[in-house]
Amino acid sequence: MTDRDPLVPALTRLLVDIVRWLDDCDDDEVNSDSAVKMMETIGWSLLQLPSDQRSRFLQVIADLAEAEQDPAVRDFLKSFPFDIGMVEDEES
Repeated sequence: MTDRDPLVPALTRLLVDIVRWLDDCDDDEVNSDSAVKMMETIGWSLLQLPSDQRSRFLQVIADLAEAEQDPAVRDFLKSFPFDIGMVEDEES
C-alpha cells in the first residue's frame, strides 16, 4: 500500500471506529474486561509498527480528524493517539 492508497485511511477509520465502539459499549453489549483487553491488544499492535508506518498512521488520524464534521468523533480522533499510547502527551 502506498501513502495515497485509499485503503489506508479507510482501514484506519475502521480501526478507530471499532475502538470507539468498544469504549462506548455497555456491559450487556460486550463484556467490559473483553473490551479493555481488545483495546489493549490494538494499542500494543500499533506500537509494534515501524517508525515510518507509525508516523503515517498518526498522519492519517490527523487528516481524518481535520475532515470530520461531527465534533464528538473529531475529538475522539484527536485524542486517539494519546489514549492508545502511541504518543506520550499532547505536547509531544
